[in-house]
Amino acid sequence: MNAIADVQSSVDKRNMPINQVGIKNFRLPVRIASADGIQHTVAELTMTVALPEEQKGTHMSRFIELIQAQQDNIDGRVLRQLTETMLHKLDAVAGKISLSFPFFRQKQAPISAISSLMDYQVKLCAEITDGSYVQTMQVMVPVTSLCPCSKEISAYGAHNQRSHVTVTVSGQDEIQIEEIINLIEQQASCQLYALLKRPDEKFVTEYAYDHPKFVEDMVRDVATSLKNNNKVTSFTVESENFESIHNHSAYALIQYP
Repeated sequence: MNAIADVQSSVDKRNMPINQVGIKNFRLPVRIASADGIQHTVAELTMTVALPEEQKGTHMSRFIELIQAQQDNIDGRVLRQLTETMLHKLDAVAGKISLSFPFFRQKQAPISAISSLMDYQVKLCAEITDGSYVQTMQVMVPVTSLCPCSKEISAYGAHNQRSHVTVTVSGQDEIQIEEIINLIEQQASCQLYALLKRPDEKFVTEYAYDHPKFVEDMVRDVATSLKNNNKVTSFTVESENFESIHNHSAYALIQYP
């Protein structure tokens, strides 16, 4: 039987290296290790490596083989091991793995204490370049923001909106997803809940009114809390406020350092 040609390993003569090549938006069930325990969810996975100028193509099937063989609960240590193993299997000097997934927490309503699930969007990313390893975590948290100007100039009431606050952090120590969620929710005009009874609705309405924040206040307050966290070495904070009286969003971003 004739051997099947390995076209990917043939020589390319265009002298053009590729920064990232691999698979994108591969969905699979995963187990995420978090402070609240092990969570089963579904992730979208992207795995890429750098391709040298002389190599025609990468071996796409090896990405799938690697992730399908992965049986451990995913945390920072496992993600680093996966990235290192990927580079070894693909004979690459640089590579990147990212997982995006919904993350769920049980939350109790503030007055009735009735429990419900809230979902948050999380992205974990691990990258090796020139022997240097960097891991980041991105968490998007929906919250309420109430406009200070509207409160100040109105005889009664104030307009408010749902806001998406997105934090991307890296650090020397492993940072838990729940830490970032708690940090963001504490700085909002008010937290969101999936299920509220009338006493709860009264509470969150009045609480937001008592804690008005511009989009600028939101990112500054979250950034201040992150700077005071010894685990965090760098971060980006974004807030998009989906305005209730305009057909556009208000937006702000802080990067540190």
